Amino acid sequence: MSDDRTTPAPDSPFRPDPGARDAAPQFVLPLVVRIERAAPPARTDALETAARAVLVMLTDERSVGEGEWARAIRDWQDARIRKVVRRARGAEWRRAEALPGITVTGKSAEVRVFPPVPLDGWPKELARLQVSGTDLDDPDPVPPADPGVPALWLNPDLGMSAGKAMAQAGHGAQLAWWGLSPEARRTWHDTGFPLAVRTAAPSDWTALTTSGLPTVRDAGYTEIAPGSCTVVADHPALR
Repeated sequence: MSDDRTTPAPDSPFRPDPGARDAAPQFVLPLVVRIERAAPPARTDALETAARAVLVMLTDERSVGEGEWARAIRDWQDARIRKVVRRARGAEWRRAEALPGITVTGKSAEVRVFPPVPLDGWPKELARLQVSGTDLDDPDPVPPADPGVPALWLNPDLGMSAGKAMAQAGHGAQLAWWGLSPEARRTWHDTGFPLAVRTAAPSDWTALTTSGLPTVRDAGYTEIAPGSCTVVADHPALR
C-alpha cells in the first residue's frame, strides 16, 4: 500500500490541506497483476503496465464527468491516493476479470485496474488475493529509456518489491498527468501513454529530485520509511 505526499499541481483534485485529506473517507485504487507460475511477467514490463493502467483508469469515459465510476474517482482523489497491488493466477485471475475494471496488457504483463473502493470495503474476490511478497525479475537486460519518452525514475537507493514499485510507478504517472497541459494530455492519451520505468543512476538522483519535476514521497505504510522519495516523473512536456 502506498500514497503520495507531494505538493499537488494547481488543477490537482488533492485537498490542499493534508489534515483535510487525512480526515476525508479513505479509498484505495486496486490493481491486480497476473502472475502465472509457468509464465510470470518481466518486472519492468509489469511496472510500466501498472503505470499505464492508472492513466487508463483516470481517462476512461466511466471515470470522468457523470460516468459510473466518476464519483468513486473523485472521492479517492479527495483523500490520499492509495494504491494496492495484489497478484492472481488461474481461477483467481478469472474471478478478478469478472469484476468491473480494465485490463491493460504489456509485452508480457497483464494488469487489471478497478474503480476505487473504500479502504475497508474490498470485493471478496479481491480481498482474498495476496498483497505481500509480489516480486518479479527481468530475465533479459533492460535497455535504456528511449529519449523523448516519459520516464518514471525509481530511487536507486531503495529496494522495493515489484508490487510496491508498481504502486509507486502508478503514483508517478498520475502526478505527471496532473502536471500536463490539456494539449499535452491529449497527445499522451492519443498515443497510448508511452512511458518507461527505470531505476535512476545514483549520480543522477539528486539532480532529478531537485529539478522541479513531480516527485512521489511515500507515506511509509509498507516496506520503506515515511517521506522517502520513490519516483521522479520526467515527462518532456513538464520540463
